[in-house]
Amino acid sequence: MINPTEVNSLIRLLDDPDSGIYEHVYNKLFSYGAEAISYLESAFEQAFDPILQERIANLVHEIQFSSLKNDLKLWNQSGAFDLLQGILIINRYQYPDLDEQKIINQIEAIKRDIWLQMMNEASPKEQIKLINHVFYNIYGFSGNTSNHLDPQNSYLSQVLETKKGNQISLAIIYSIIAQKLDIPVYGVNLPQHFILAYLDESMQSEFESGILFYINAFNKGFLFGRRDVDMFLKQLNLKFDKQFYEPCSNTDIIKRVLRNLISAYENLGSADKVRELNELLEIMDAPSGE
Repeated sequence: MINPTEVNSLIRLLDDPDSGIYEHVYNKLFSYGAEAISYLESAFEQAFDPILQERIANLVHEIQFSSLKNDLKLWNQSGAFDLLQGILIINRYQYPDLDEQKIINQIEAIKRDIWLQMMNEASPKEQIKLINHVFYNIYGFSGNTSNHLDPQNSYLSQVLETKKGNQISLAIIYSIIAQKLDIPVYGVNLPQHFILAYLDESMQSEFESGILFYINAFNKGFLFGRRDVDMFLKQLNLKFDKQFYEPCSNTDIIKRVLRNLISAYENLGSADKVRELNELLEIMDAPSGE
């Protein structure tokens, strides 16, 4: 437990002109971690000095960013099994105070609406047709074609709010919902595009990938086949590579989201955000166990 009197005394010293004192106070408050945030936010509201306000805001961000980095490292090192948890950690980068349970509830509501209409004997294509109907027609999700480079397209909370996203954010929500319904839909890391594959595990063998068809979550769940992927790669002058056809890992998905965000913030000239997101990418690139 931290001592409120001590914390508040330290906060008052944050605008000290002596850089040595400022640095010592900053490091001491930083060491308290998330426990200090409520005190810092309260002091921010009462502060009139713009230097003090800026220093408090920077410190709150540093504490939150440090916590996010630790959580991402832990998620990655423990196997990156839960894609929703991974994307919620990334969401916290821009929205640290967001109620994550609200996002989980929104996804559960869409899942429930599909489940209520699901027929036991539905074929794979019928299952996808139903998901598409609920996801695109009832909930109104669509690809953000008018403002494709907007970083908000990569934050799950915003995509659920606006019903607009990019290829990967829509595919993430779509696949999380499908998997919650025991429908084997997984992300495929295609260059310049991100698609989904319906995987029939009973058909998987040494010679067969088990993929029945692909789904374009950005284009209202449009179904297509392997030949269409061949054509797409041919247009890009890319040679055959197995990874362009097969489901990718959750780690690969989160890395792609981070690269999208880096590109979006580079486009906006936000150098600090680009630097921090590159730090997150380095965490994802580190081998497990580091």
